[in-house]
Amino acid sequence: MAIPETLLQFIKDALGRGIPRSEVESALIAAGWEREQVSAGLASFADANFPIPVPRPAPYVSAREAFIYLLLFTALYLSVYHLGRLLLNFIDLAIPDPAVNESRHFLLREIRFSVSSIIVAFPLYLWLTALTGSEVRRDPAKRASKVRRQLTYLTLFIAAAFIIGDLIALLNDLLGGELTLRFGLKVVIVAVIAAGLFIYYLHDLRMLDRDPPA
Repeated sequence: MAIPETLLQFIKDALGRGIPRSEVESALIAAGWEREQVSAGLASFADANFPIPVPRPAPYVSAREAFIYLLLFTALYLSVYHLGRLLLNFIDLAIPDPAVNESRHFLLREIRFSVSSIIVAFPLYLWLTALTGSEVRRDPAKRASKVRRQLTYLTLFIAAAFIIGDLIALLNDLLGGELTLRFGLKVVIVAVIAAGLFIYYLHDLRMLDRDPPA
């Protein structure tokens, strides 16, 4: 979120004069500023015992970090997608649908490809996650990476879209009286994977907002 310079300057001056944050927030909201803008502006300064306001590191874009995070999230998407495909193919093998002409050979080939993708992508995701985590611990300012935050929001959007689509498909079959065990299991798998992804990265995002770099 872009924070107007006038708002930042006002907050800086107010904090510099020792006015409590709660009073600064109330005055700005009463003046018509949006609460999110005010919260973001206040978060731009550390709550430190220092004579003048201490600015926090601003979000930034680094070419190296952009590459690492793009690779990390690509590995994540590949891992999650092929995990879902693998489980769905297992269901197709266990509960064949006579109306769908899928040979056992085709399903086994799909399973083999998904397993191969997971073997390559998931360890890469784990390694890059450990790498970025160690870099953040060494330099907490790296928490402010714009690429990381934007890709996290993108991941939340994708997961939410899958959850919504999954619920729509479930409700459609329920209303039509066409819900089968095969389809129900597939709905559960998609819901569990998407919800798990959403909850994990929502927690990660909240941790970033709650504990910004000092």
